[in-house]
Formats: sequence, structure tokens, C-alpha cells
Amino acid sequence: MLLSSIRITLTNGCRRAGGIQHSNCAKLRQWLARRGQSTITAEAGASASPSSSAAAAAAAAASVPNAATNRIVGRWLLGCSGLVVGAVVLGGVTRLTESGLSMVDWHLVREMKPPQSQAEWEAEFSKYQQFPEFKIMNHNMTLPEFKFIFYMEWGHRMWGRLVGLAYILPTLYFWRKGYFTRSMKGKVLGLCGFVFFQGLLGWYMVKSGLEEKPESHDIPRVSQYRLSAHLGSALLLYCASLWTGLTLLLPAHKLADTKRLIQLRRFAKGTGGLVFLTALSGAFVAGLDAGLVYNSFPKMGERWVPDDLLAFSPTLKNFFENPTTVQFDHRILAVSSLTAITGLYLFSRRMVLPRRAKIAISLLTAMAYGQVALGISTLLLYVPTPLAATHQSGSVALLSLAIWVLAELRKMPK
Repeated sequence: MLLSSIRITLTNGCRRAGGIQHSNCAKLRQWLARRGQSTITAEAGASASPSSSAAAAAAAAASVPNAATNRIVGRWLLGCSGLVVGAVVLGGVTRLTESGLSMVDWHLVREMKPPQSQAEWEAEFSKYQQFPEFKIMNHNMTLPEFKFIFYMEWGHRMWGRLVGLAYILPTLYFWRKGYFTRSMKGKVLGLCGFVFFQGLLGWYMVKSGLEEKPESHDIPRVSQYRLSAHLGSALLLYCASLWTGLTLLLPAHKLADTKRLIQLRRFAKGTGGLVFLTALSGAFVAGLDAGLVYNSFPKMGERWVPDDLLAFSPTLKNFFENPTTVQFDHRILAVSSLTAITGLYLFSRRMVLPRRAKIAISLLTAMAYGQVALGISTLLLYVPTPLAATHQSGSVALLSLAIWVLAELRKMPK
């Protein structure tokens, strides 16, 4: 508007002028014309810029997966891994309270509603009375006592269903939204399939404790092989979920691949594997009640190596079915894990590492010493349930810190 007013005034004035003034007016008109063109161009650009910005923003938002969606998926996987920890801890308490055989059948939906009336409870108790655990161990059990062990096992099964829903439902939503890369799709499908497998394996384990075994003089219990498989698969599910979640949330450090760093990575991987194996051996200890055979430390009774260490034949059978050997192995693995973690800590102190990696290794070391102290206390006090449950939870905490260390030391993706 201002340029238009100046142009009109200048035109009227120049009509009355002549000579030199007329040539000056011509130059002014040319300058005004150029200014008018640049103004139009600027206004057009200004009017177009909001729409261009909106289009760019929309394009960026439509580009999924991106850093924001990766954070969402990473947090979801960490939440799922937390639920798996809850299932492991609850399963350990169920085992320690000898509640795992209280539910003698398995239905995916029907058993979600526990007995309500007195008649329903009596019917459920009557079913339990037909199986070996009641006949041999709990023949004096009352209905209120049965309700306690029933609710323990029921709570564990319901938690397992919650874990399944926590994996499957968000997977469907994120898949539809396009939050997964091609490789991530394979990973989450594997995790969901593993959850389903874990549920079937749990019932397969329980069935082993419900079978009549006339040739056996032992108390009714689930197979230690199936118990170890059930715990091992739960730990694998947990490790895979935690690792994937951490790699999505924690950016990899730009570390030079020196010889010492490569050695540290290998050392950390070996240590993590040893921690996993120690936790898995704990399932054999629990399955055979091996924590009750020698309640002394560091010696087993009066000897460093007990006389009945290899009492079974063939020799290999001792490592899986002899309670003395199983406890001895668990001790050796625990001390080996502690030694390896201490060595990892000392080796890492001589290197320049990112702050997060140093914190992770320090916490792993502190937790290792705490876990060994818990294990020794549990043994000396004849396996009290609260302390034993804490020790079992500590094994998962130690494994979690080992995975965190590995995540901090991982290579940059190419």
C-alpha cells in the first residue's frame, strides 16, 4: 500500500516537471517497479511458508519408525520385561510355599474365575485330594489351608496371562501404526511366540507333579528338568526383552575398537553367560530341595568335597538328580560368577569408559557380592521362604545388570 501511494504521488509530480527532473522521475519509477516486484515475491514466499512448514512437519510425522516411536517401543519392552520378572518372582514364591500343584487342571479362560461359593470350593478341594501331593504330604490339610495354596497358584497363572496380553495387544497396535522396522517385526513375533510357549511349558511342568509314581519313594514334586526348562525359558524371554528395549533407549557409545575394549567385551559376554548358567542351576536346587542337604559354608558338612558327591550311577546322572551334586555345582558356579565379575570390574578400572558403563559395572559388582551373601544366609538358615525368595529375585537383578553392561559396551551399528 505504501509503495502504491508513493508511485501515484510521484507520477502526478513528474507530469508537471521536465528536463533533468523528468529523467530523475524516470529513475525513481524504475526503482519503485523493482521494489514492487521484490515485495510481491516476498509476500508470496511468506504466504507459502506456513503451508510448506506444515507439509514438512506432516511428512516427518508420517516417517515411521523414527526416534520417537523407537523410544515408545523400547519403554514398552522394558515394561514387559518387568512383568516377566514379576512372574519369575511369583513363581519362586509359589514353589517355596509348595502351592504349585494345587490347581490340577488347566483352562485358558475358564480358570480365570476362582471358586466363589462353598460348594465350588469343596469341589475344587475334592479334585486336589485325588492326587499324590494330598495323599502323601497334605492328607491333614483343611479347606482354608487349601484356599491359600490355591490362590498362590491362581495368582501366578493370572500373572502369566497378564504378561501374554502385555506382549500381544501392543504388538498388534504398533504393527498397525508402522512402529516396527523389518528386523523388529521378527523380534516381537519371536517374543510373542515365546510367551505362548512359556505358558504351555508351565502346564507341562505341573503335570509332572500330578502323576502317580508307585516306584518312587520321594515326595511328590515337579520334574526338576521341566522346572529348569520353565525358568530358563522365562529368563530367556526376559533377557531378550530387556536387551531389545535397552538398545532402543540407550544410544551406543562411540568407542574406538581397541584391543583392550574387544577383550573387555568378550570378558563381559562370558561373565553374563556364567551369571545366566548360575541362575539356571538354581532351578535344579529348587526342584530337588537341594538347599536342605548341607546347611554349612564354606564346607559341606565336615568336608570340602562330600562323600556322596557321585553316589548315583551313571556319573552324569549326579549333576541333575543328586541333591548333593546339584548344591555343590551351584556353589562352584556362584563363586565362579563372583570371581569373574570382580575380574571384570578390576579390568575395566584400567580403561577409559563412558560414565554409564562404569556405573553399570560397579552396580553389577556390588550386586554380585550381595547375592552371594544372600545365598550363604539362605543356606545357613535352612531356606526360610522370605530370604529364599529374595535370593531368587537377586539372581534376576544380577542378570539384569549384566545385560545392562553388555548394552553399554556394544558396538555402534553400521
